[in-house]
Amino acid sequence: MHRFLIVAAMLAAVGCQNQAGGTAGAGAAVTPQTEEQKTFYALGLSLGRQVQVFDMTQEELKYVKAGLDAQVLGKEPAVDIQQYGPKLSELARTRATSRAEKEKEKSKAFLEKAAKEEGAVRTESGLIYKELQAGTGASPGPTDLVKVHYEGTLPDGTVFDSSRKRGEPAQFPLNGVIKCWTEGVQKMKVGGKAKLVCPSELAYGDRGTPGIPGGSALVFDVELLEISTPTPPGGAAPAPAPVKEQAAQPTK
Repeated sequence: MHRFLIVAAMLAAVGCQNQAGGTAGAGAAVTPQTEEQKTFYALGLSLGRQVQVFDMTQEELKYVKAGLDAQVLGKEPAVDIQQYGPKLSELARTRATSRAEKEKEKSKAFLEKAAKEEGAVRTESGLIYKELQAGTGASPGPTDLVKVHYEGTLPDGTVFDSSRKRGEPAQFPLNGVIKCWTEGVQKMKVGGKAKLVCPSELAYGDRGTPGIPGGSALVFDVELLEISTPTPPGGAAPAPAPVKEQAAQPTK
């Protein structure tokens, strides 16, 4: 939430400029060409992920763009940030709750279909586990460190995180990730592959996280590469997982 508030404050500071007086909604779509242009485009994507919680319409987005334009270009803002900035948090909570309910409703049919797949098992918690390739090694315990390759997708197939695309496995303690992973990866053996279908309550809940809407079910294809015991007190700490700040590894 702290990261969201920082970004929200940036957008709040730009106010809500009058459509008629700014560039809101004006101009055709642009395609970045140079490396610098592509980097600035990535900045826009990053900001967009942070404010998805507002679940804005195209019309509402115009006002955000206009405010951003006013702040960045030093124009006179159309509203008083001291008056309207404090309203952001409540608006975010209201929109997030509404969107989460919609996402959970959409996820119901997806979860039911996944549970009926051949070989799929739905556990008491609601996790849907499907072994894709049997492992031959040991299974991890709830506090073990695991090294995995994985890919996470939304119900519509959108990939939101992938260690395979990064070309580097992730490593983390199983008691430091979302409940779906803590439970599901313990069912695997080294060398095995599995699909974990996670209802939102075992993933990011109603709050969601950048790139993942609150209330959304998630799917992870996981390959368990290695298990190691946690580092004892005073020992060298393990390298942080590449997904520490990514979608697949939230703290509890």
